[in-house]
Amino acid sequence: MTQREFSLYVFLGAAFVAALVTANVLAVKIVSVGGLVFPAGVLAYSITFAVTDTVCEVWGRRRTQTLVNAGFLVLILVWGLTALALAMPAAPFWPNQEAFGTILGATGRIILASLIAYGVSQTFDVWIFNRIKELFAARHLWIRNNVSTLLSQTLDTGLFITIAFYGQLPLLPLMVGQLAVKYTIALLDTPVVYGLVYLVRLKGGAAGATGDTVA
Repeated sequence: MTQREFSLYVFLGAAFVAALVTANVLAVKIVSVGGLVFPAGVLAYSITFAVTDTVCEVWGRRRTQTLVNAGFLVLILVWGLTALALAMPAAPFWPNQEAFGTILGATGRIILASLIAYGVSQTFDVWIFNRIKELFAARHLWIRNNVSTLLSQTLDTGLFITIAFYGQLPLLPLMVGQLAVKYTIALLDTPVVYGLVYLVRLKGGAAGATGDTVA
């Protein structure tokens, strides 16, 4: 990597981690839009797939997997620090401990579900994106972007909802709501991925790790 490429890689990595952490905080709120029920963090989480597709397209699988692994460690760190903050006694004059715990005190089951779903789906996304890239000789970015994201989002939703809520809530409505929103965002983010890949190569002077085109 050139210094400019490295700076762009760090910027995309920061955006990835920020979207990941934001998604997990916002996921506490369940919203209903047009009859669909889904966590408020869906949009932020969908951004992570656009970032990994961009990084994988420009720099390849190894650097993208490094980004995914870093995100996994950040999630563990955030939950550890949150648990510590929840356990610390509140100041006598601060009346919001109960609300603080309600918003940030995710159960162990939900944390486990989130970690498993994230690790499996993001790793799968990187793998399937790279395989499709090889299959089409690095052509047709829109195919690998959409197929990898749609399959990965489906895997993520199925794992998270099942592990987190099995036996507690009706699973199908939650899955349908999440997938409808995620599929819509996945189909709409293709121009964003094309734009990011173009800008990274233009500003960073990168022809891509493999000299790929984005046709």
